[in-house]
Amino acid sequence: MRILLVGAGGVGDAIAKIAARRDFYDLLVVTDYDPARAERTVAWVREHHGDEVAARFVADRIDASSADDVAEVARRHQATHVMNAVEPKFVETIFAGAFAAGADYLDMAMSLSHPHPEHPHSETGVKLGDAQFAQAAAWEGAGRLALVGMGVEPGLSDVFARYAADELFDRIDELGTRDGANLVVRDENGEEVFAPSFSIWTTIEECLNPPVIWEKDRGWYTTPPFSEPEVFDFPDGIGPVECVNVEHEEVLLMPRWVDAQRVTFKYGLGEQFIGILKTLHTLGLDRTEPVRVRSANGPVEVAPRDVVAAGLPDPATLGPRMTGKTCAGLYVTGTGKDGAPRAVYLYHVSDNEWTMREYESQCVVWQTALNPVVALELLATGAWQGAGVLGPEAFPASPFLELMARPEAEGGYGQAWGLEERSA
Repeated sequence: MRILLVGAGGVGDAIAKIAARRDFYDLLVVTDYDPARAERTVAWVREHHGDEVAARFVADRIDASSADDVAEVARRHQATHVMNAVEPKFVETIFAGAFAAGADYLDMAMSLSHPHPEHPHSETGVKLGDAQFAQAAAWEGAGRLALVGMGVEPGLSDVFARYAADELFDRIDELGTRDGANLVVRDENGEEVFAPSFSIWTTIEECLNPPVIWEKDRGWYTTPPFSEPEVFDFPDGIGPVECVNVEHEEVLLMPRWVDAQRVTFKYGLGEQFIGILKTLHTLGLDRTEPVRVRSANGPVEVAPRDVVAAGLPDPATLGPRMTGKTCAGLYVTGTGKDGAPRAVYLYHVSDNEWTMREYESQCVVWQTALNPVVALELLATGAWQGAGVLGPEAFPASPFLELMARPEAEGGYGQAWGLEERSA
């Protein structure tokens, strides 16, 4: 396996660091529009793992906005798999470039929605992933695999959905992804500051678009942003967090392969974060269309959302100032294998203190990066096989969860996941 990693930001950097401990691939090409970022990641691998491991890593430059450039870089390095680790606005070009190069493809966020349907049964609008699923026949015909939504959410939560359907439930009433944290970022004076732990560009996209819900008798439909608030009690000391509906890929993926009556995604944003997002929307700072502004060198055109992203700290740099844990998981309700009502929360917790100590990566980006590496290893060993445009639910869950939880000393990743019974 020869992997072309597109993007050496927080998640891409963490993917390389996790992969450095594994030996299932022959080459990992770390690329970025800024080659210095790719070179920094490779230098970290050399410093922490030595020349022998670093010999399997190469740094290069790539333009993720150009399908031709992605294809050229993939061909030059004879990549068998293209791993997309950049913002979802680049999904379609990287997806096309991988196909043109004859490589398989993985991402952690799917092609964007624009615009959304505004009411149930609407025929208008493009949903998350529609542009990729429209190419499914071509990928399948070529015998190539595009594994989409293979991060943590989407990704691990989708693996949990397949596991729940196969092992825990006879009937599933709701697959409800629930994401919460107790993370705090402080400045040099110890004061708590606003600093999103993940890409603000992506967060704005997810949170200000109308959230999608799926129901078996209605199909996909949208609700207003931040709708249906609920307090969800997260494990491992995180505790109760208010969660709201947010647009996310799980709702577009799970119903394609898992039989359920309802699918939702809710995220614990917090009152302050919701207020800031609403203000950005009111001011038009969530827009992606360029506007003409003054600069020292004369008028320039810039997207307001890119200005917001540039004005906030890079999430990859927050680790030393961050404390707490983040939890990603799936709340499943329905009828268990014994015929009785059942409710479970399947989850994985990432502790910032541990990820910083072990990988020098903050916990949110590290938790996201873990899952595509596990998936790549399963593809390399043949435990997962497929062709076409497929989500994580299309593959058996047990090999993934077993490899993820197996101790590192025994060839696994040493990342235990939890199953918590809740009141049905």
